[in-house]
Amino acid sequence: MTATTTAQPLTGFGTVSGAPGLPDGFADVFESTLVRVGDVALHTVQGGAGQPLLLVGGWPQNWYVWRHVMPRLAEHFRVVAVDPRGVGRSDKPRGGYDTGTVAAELVALMRTLGHERFALAGHDVGMWIGYALAADHGDAVARLALLDATIPGLAPDLPVFGPEAQNDALWHFSFNRKRTVNEQLVRGREHLYFGDQFRNKAAQPLPESAVGFYIETLARDPEALRASFDYYRATDENIAQNNRRKEQPLAMPVLGVAGDRGQGTRLGALLGPVTERLETAVLPECGHYVPEERPEALLDRLLPFLKAGDRTWGGGPC
Repeated sequence: MTATTTAQPLTGFGTVSGAPGLPDGFADVFESTLVRVGDVALHTVQGGAGQPLLLVGGWPQNWYVWRHVMPRLAEHFRVVAVDPRGVGRSDKPRGGYDTGTVAAELVALMRTLGHERFALAGHDVGMWIGYALAADHGDAVARLALLDATIPGLAPDLPVFGPEAQNDALWHFSFNRKRTVNEQLVRGREHLYFGDQFRNKAAQPLPESAVGFYIETLARDPEALRASFDYYRATDENIAQNNRRKEQPLAMPVLGVAGDRGQGTRLGALLGPVTERLETAVLPECGHYVPEERPEALLDRLLPFLKAGDRTWGGGPC
């Protein structure tokens, strides 16, 4: 199977041709393509050759979070970095932002591209989606890497009157779940809200050009802000789904990577009960944005983990 009848090249803002500060030679390896999956068109950045590897970013970011690690990954794998529904240049329908729906859509995306079985790495909300995809479609996932997030339904419920540091790190969960009023408060002030998120969660500050790119992506599309919050508005459904998923631990190899000033050792404690074959790493001097803050340190853990299984995946392009 190929995507020749369902995909088209994509250029302009938010794509490989319209993103700042990409590594040298990036556009020689990767291209942006819009792939139709059912009723939704998804933006993918694809390049490299080898067994397939799906990269899923998180909130409030997009495929661009992987830019520093993608060139080296593409030396060994066919890399597919995706903007899931509601993100970046992908379509932003109303509804369908629970992790079960998004995960099924990404499995359909990979099948459309000819990949029946693949490895997956997910960061932040991409970790929510990655866990759901591996739990719901285990036969499709050869290896799973999960980066610096907590997962609703697996993590303990948080008290309202928790420590100030906890509140500073997690208050956006409650804010993002509100309906309408949060959009009204943030619209036109995206630089304040999202700038605060990037500033407080990074141990190694992100470049201003990257922060500006993420903020403009959310500000320029009138549906982007609503869609970004819709992932959090699906929290009740995600908790119900994950309560079912955690009854059966993941059987494939799983790698958990966190920053020491992000989730730290909490990530291993979260994933341990829901996995059978878990490796973990905590990166020093690293906050939440692992692929951007410490790309080389991440690759030192991620490449050996992925390459250990790359001859047994099967299901490459037809």
